[in-house]
Amino acid sequence: MKVLTSPLTWRLLSVLVFAGLIAGFWDHLLRAVGAGVALPIAASAILIWILWWRRPPPFLRTWNSWFVAIVFSAALLGILALFNSGSGPLRRPPVGASLGGEWGTAIILDQNFAGAVIAAAITLVGIAFIKPSFTWRVLRSGVRRIPPIMHQLGLWGQAAIEGLHKFYQKHLLHKIIFKESGEVPIEEPLPTTLQLGTDLSSQTEEEAKGAGPARKKPAHDAARKVAPSQLAFPFTGRWQLPSLALLDQATKVELGRTEVHKKARLIEEALASYGVEARVIQINVGPAVTQFGVEPGWDRKFKEVKEKDKNGNVKARAEEVSRTRVKVERISSLANDLALALAASSIRIEAPVPGTSLVGIEVPNSSLGSVTVREVMESVDYKRLSSRSKLAVALGKGTAGEAVVKDLARMPHLLVAGATGSGKTVCLNSIVAALLSNNTPDELKFIMIDPKRVELIAFNGVPHLMTAVVTESEKAVEMLEWVNQEMDNRYRRMALAAAHNIERYNKSSKAPKPMHCLVIVIDELADLMMAKADEVEPRLCRLAQMGRAVGIHLVVATQRPSVDVITGLIKANFPTRISFAVVSQVDSRTILDMAGAEKLLGRGDMLFLSADTPKPKRLQGCLISPEEIDRLVGFWKEQSKSQASQIFDVATEGDASRDPLVEQARQLAKRHKQVSSSFLQRQLRIGSARAERLIQLLERESKDNPDKPPDGTSST
Repeated sequence: MKVLTSPLTWRLLSVLVFAGLIAGFWDHLLRAVGAGVALPIAASAILIWILWWRRPPPFLRTWNSWFVAIVFSAALLGILALFNSGSGPLRRPPVGASLGGEWGTAIILDQNFAGAVIAAAITLVGIAFIKPSFTWRVLRSGVRRIPPIMHQLGLWGQAAIEGLHKFYQKHLLHKIIFKESGEVPIEEPLPTTLQLGTDLSSQTEEEAKGAGPARKKPAHDAARKVAPSQLAFPFTGRWQLPSLALLDQATKVELGRTEVHKKARLIEEALASYGVEARVIQINVGPAVTQFGVEPGWDRKFKEVKEKDKNGNVKARAEEVSRTRVKVERISSLANDLALALAASSIRIEAPVPGTSLVGIEVPNSSLGSVTVREVMESVDYKRLSSRSKLAVALGKGTAGEAVVKDLARMPHLLVAGATGSGKTVCLNSIVAALLSNNTPDELKFIMIDPKRVELIAFNGVPHLMTAVVTESEKAVEMLEWVNQEMDNRYRRMALAAAHNIERYNKSSKAPKPMHCLVIVIDELADLMMAKADEVEPRLCRLAQMGRAVGIHLVVATQRPSVDVITGLIKANFPTRISFAVVSQVDSRTILDMAGAEKLLGRGDMLFLSADTPKPKRLQGCLISPEEIDRLVGFWKEQSKSQASQIFDVATEGDASRDPLVEQARQLAKRHKQVSSSFLQRQLRIGSARAERLIQLLERESKDNPDKPPDGTSST
């Protein structure tokens, strides 16, 4: 009886049973699986192993290994089913039958190319599930690359359409216009964005040729009156937004995985040497810094317990009494020691990282990467935000490499500070470039103040500017006063329309016309505060307090974040702030109300603080080159020149004396000591060409009437 109930007997009996079953059903197995008869034998061997050792084999101890075994078995039967049996030693199945048997034939459906594809697909599925986590990462990264690829294909298609458009204008347009008249077309090309059905014969000789000498009209000028149906494609008469192809592509700099893991190990060893138990469980590689997410360990307390063994010898052992989490302050106080261990210039510790239970240790990368404006504007986050708001701006990338975009309408004002050369002006340029790329002159206007005279002057000439870039302190004060008056006028118009913000006003049927947004950009606030502090501060604060509802937003930068420049009143009205590298912790506390900006690396490394975030977020700011700015500004300049509204901006027949605004200009010249063209633009809301002609008329009148007191006109 003991022999019959012993485990060895049952194991041997199971082997005999499986062997008998295979021998008894041999013919059926050959018919079912053909040459794959080794598969049921292998399955029997696995079952015998499980019964013998009471556990599965080592290679079948995970769920994916069972799945891979089943899929590979099906793939093997499918591959065998692609071939027919011969007259060899395998007599069954009969000659000409499938080597995969009935099951293999059912898997691939038929012995053709489609069957081979099915067998290959089953094999790939099995290979994919050998490492399911790796396969999932590969698939996820591939899916993420689909939108950029589709966007690039769209850009190529747009470029092809633009090329056809230019070819159509250059080679075919004059043939369509002069087909019936038989006249020879003029050499000068027609404006590319002329409004449909406009008669060009009404423009003056001076406007048609710019500042050059007048030319005679050809006999066939009547042919220039074009029907709308003929020019529906080339002449849209609307503002076109620039393509992202005007901006440069990003140059990626990848950090080696070996170097990153080496730094993580050094951090753990350095903390352990100071008695701090911690473990790096998260690594976020950014363009300029790498953030290591450190999980604090435990502070354990032990007591010595003495016990006697069997022989009566006394032995001591340590028994854990209690344990508490390592305090965050202990890790934060080791910042300099960690910088020494990592051979880094400086590190920043964020304790804790918002939204996580980790301490973030930010270590500079060995090779600093740059973030371009185009790279951020091509991101999914920017496209999603720009579809909802016209004031979406690209700020840069975070420590984990994610694109950071914000809505200027929700900020609603931005204060930027940092030492010289830290990246303030580049940040302003990237913000302006993002707004120019997403808004037409009918939707957004700019007022730029640049006391340094060399930074924002590159944007002169874009049609979004209400006036040329202001460089004088006196004119800057006048401009801020005018914006305050414009804000009051907008509030009066909104009150009449019963709208409490600009969005509702533009949607209201009571509004006579939509109200555009107005962004004031000031590059150096410190210079204005030194020259006109008593006049600049109250006007600036009033705009910051009341401008958001009427679509007026401020972007102010300074390189001296001291209390006499960024006063408490100014700082209270600018909840959104950006701090680049500063020279001292005092400056960091002035701009951010906390330390940390003095440890930044420069070259675009910044801390972004907004009203909806409790702590500043570290970013690598966007980089835009002067060449990119020139291309973007050139695009708008060319389009502005070709707009029909700019061609017919002056009075009829070029005679400024017939302008209905001449009398208003005379009254302004009498009331003010100095009158300039930019002043007339602001007061009369006219274009620069028309204002220049009015100034010339007033100067000519003052010369013709020497007895008349001077009006103080100036064409600056």
